[in-house]
Amino acid sequence: MNALMDFLYLPLFTIAEVPTTLAEGLAFITGALCVWLVARQHIANWGIGIANCLLFILIFTDSGLYADAGLQLVFIALGVYGWRNWVKGGGPAVDALPVSRTGRIEWIGLIGAGLVGLAAIATLLGAATDSTVPFWDALTTVLSLLATYGQCRKRVESWYLWIAADIVYVPLYAYKGLYLTSILYIGFMALCVIGLLNWKKDLAAQAEPVEATA
Repeated sequence: MNALMDFLYLPLFTIAEVPTTLAEGLAFITGALCVWLVARQHIANWGIGIANCLLFILIFTDSGLYADAGLQLVFIALGVYGWRNWVKGGGPAVDALPVSRTGRIEWIGLIGAGLVGLAAIATLLGAATDSTVPFWDALTTVLSLLATYGQCRKRVESWYLWIAADIVYVPLYAYKGLYLTSILYIGFMALCVIGLLNWKKDLAAQAEPVEATA
């Protein structure tokens, strides 16, 4: 295990005098591939995403981003759920889960849960860890959880939540010296826009037969 850890922490190159490790390089590749696959609604995104989470547990723990590190464990559990839901969640009448919108009651529940989660995580990080960015770490954690829930349910609005999270992630990771990861999240924002447009197109296509027969 120690040999594997030493291998993953091998420096690949330096950005702004901060070494970028093999683990961060692999996280860059698997993260970009995962989001691209999600945008295309490809089922393989879940397996790639789980591998990406395992890499980021190492990276974030080493950087003192404890909420983001713990978040990866939740992502893994949600990845298993989302994988199954994309295959089985559409019900017996369809082959796979269709793209849909987030309902009003669902939004109220998500916003309420998000505010409670933000307060709880920020307080915990401030009191129990040496985190230098407890609020921002908590904010990105909550936004990512809400976005992942929406992704598991194929809610089109999940892309807006991911974009909001990425806007915070980019400067946060740069501040922590994770420059390659910061660049990755700029790419994520572009892929999120593509994913949003693709899912909206699918949603519109689902409505066309209904409108034609009305």
